[in-house]
Amino acid sequence: MNEVKFAVMGDGCRIAYRFDGPDEAPLVLLSNSLGTDMDMWKPQVEALRSSFRMLRYDCRGHGASDVPEGAYSIDRLGRDVIELLDALEIARIDFCGLSLGGMIGQWLGWREPHRLSRLIIANSSPYMGPPEAWDQRIATIQQSGMDAIADAILERWFTEKFRRSDRDIIFRFRETLSNTPVNGYAGCCAAIRDMDQRRALALINVPTLVIGGLLDPATPMEHTNTLCASIPNARIAKLEAAHLSSVECPSEFSDALKEFLSSDIEEP
Repeated sequence: MNEVKFAVMGDGCRIAYRFDGPDEAPLVLLSNSLGTDMDMWKPQVEALRSSFRMLRYDCRGHGASDVPEGAYSIDRLGRDVIELLDALEIARIDFCGLSLGGMIGQWLGWREPHRLSRLIIANSSPYMGPPEAWDQRIATIQQSGMDAIADAILERWFTEKFRRSDRDIIFRFRETLSNTPVNGYAGCCAAIRDMDQRRALALINVPTLVIGGLLDPATPMEHTNTLCASIPNARIAKLEAAHLSSVECPSEFSDALKEFLSSDIEEP
């Protein structure tokens, strides 16, 4: 049976991970968004597990992974992926990340392209300014806890229609967000605050699919279009969803992944 295991990073942080799907199938790594954990990918695991082997992990500060003190960086979060692959003796992967996971994917695309076969960036951005907004969010949770921002975050994650019709899912994601350690969430907020990968996007020569939510207030289609225009030969998919498009439009998201991951793409 597949189960959650742990790999130790170079700085001592333990990263939780698990595999799903056949051992011999093509391998896809799934990277979660800020304030969620590896369970956010359950719809994709169910849809794709017969055709792909999926490696999920909890970003540091989230889920079952350790919660180091202090600010994190995109460089550190990206190196967590590389060190996880090294620990598992995996040379190359297809990568799919949403929001923060997509920011990590961008870093991998220009810093470690030889470790990627294909790259999927969903509901993400190369730059999420202004920094003061992230400082305010960090200050709020440090003073009042995660519940102080939970309702506002859920309104950005899901459309009003979805929040009304799928209350069980909303409850589950609110619980995950509320239980995310303040230090872990704040550490990743700092990584996003300090990130600017706009000039690096042109260096990504990995076959890339960019997925955007037409109703996403957190990373609007303007951000998706910037990614697609800046990454050479990137493809684009647009879904009728807010920020967590993999949850709000699970079938359409999974179909987009399967089509892209199964397509014949010439190596650059």
